[in-house]
Amino acid sequence: MRAKVLAAAVAAALAFSMAACADDSGTTSSDASAGTGGGGSIKSGLKVAFLPKQVNNPYFDTSDNKGGKVAVEEFKGTYSETGPSEASPSAQVSYINTLSQQGANVIAVSANDKDAICGALNEARQAGAKVVTYDSDTKPECRDLFINQATSEGIAKVQVKLISDAIGPDGGEIAILSATANATNQNAWIEMMKTELAKPEYSKLKLVDTVYGDDDDQKSFQEAQGLLAKHPNLKGIISPTTVGVAAAGRYLSGSTYKGKVQLTGLGTPNQMKAYVKDGTVKAFALWNPADLGYLAAYAGAALASGVIKGKEGEKFTAGKLGEFTVGKDGTVLLGDPFTFNASNVDQFNF
Repeated sequence: MRAKVLAAAVAAALAFSMAACADDSGTTSSDASAGTGGGGSIKSGLKVAFLPKQVNNPYFDTSDNKGGKVAVEEFKGTYSETGPSEASPSAQVSYINTLSQQGANVIAVSANDKDAICGALNEARQAGAKVVTYDSDTKPECRDLFINQATSEGIAKVQVKLISDAIGPDGGEIAILSATANATNQNAWIEMMKTELAKPEYSKLKLVDTVYGDDDDQKSFQEAQGLLAKHPNLKGIISPTTVGVAAAGRYLSGSTYKGKVQLTGLGTPNQMKAYVKDGTVKAFALWNPADLGYLAAYAGAALASGVIKGKEGEKFTAGKLGEFTVGKDGTVLLGDPFTFNASNVDQFNF
């Protein structure tokens, strides 16, 4: 099944083209039987709401509208997306309350803070909603399942290796440009990157700073600019956020640091291909965000239909992605990150 996920990533251009067609037409070739699991099948008519960290973010536009929406249409549910325009710890609370009052069967949320939305989520669960976190988790007791795009260790390893390869054997000072200071996923990845950097093979890399762009394009641009002003000997930046890495790429590509300060992170091909082609970025990584949203929708529907309860060891089928198993602490793993570079970036369109 993992091979299928990776194959889907390698063939993402085709997969996203198909997803876009389904998104535009409102129909797909799949039916409710695609969600059949060990304990039954997906109910039709489920109300599935996606609540990203912020709306109008290219990453969540892809995960929600080209992934989650496609899945919901496949099992004949009703899809919606709502959320704040800025990523802040408590901004999602009022949206959760509204979705609960509207009778959402499934709330799929990417948490801006692991604690701040717990009260609202548990109230929604008590009212009957199934809560699935994706991309960024809450505390386990605040949701039913977490759809993890990749392990923190896997993400950390690929980010550190990419920046090390880009800088070269002499190493040097590096910095991290993150999203919000409270983002659960970002903080987990940063801690694992620090662990990875402590290994002997990375002894010549020195992490000198971590800054936060709050997943805001202009602030991320300014933070990248500030890093170079504060650390004139900086050799590389890791930005594990699609907004941050694109903003840093834009700054570096138009500056005297282009080609001298290396950049990698988690970005989408459409955001990053110009910077790969002009030499600002040698390589970057990501998973297929549409698959992440697609899996989150099916997981929520499986919960709401009674196919699974969210217990470790349970299995369910997520349409075209195949069968998944619930792991420890109610976590479902999508797969491993995929590396994009000059040899393959033109093959993708998302």
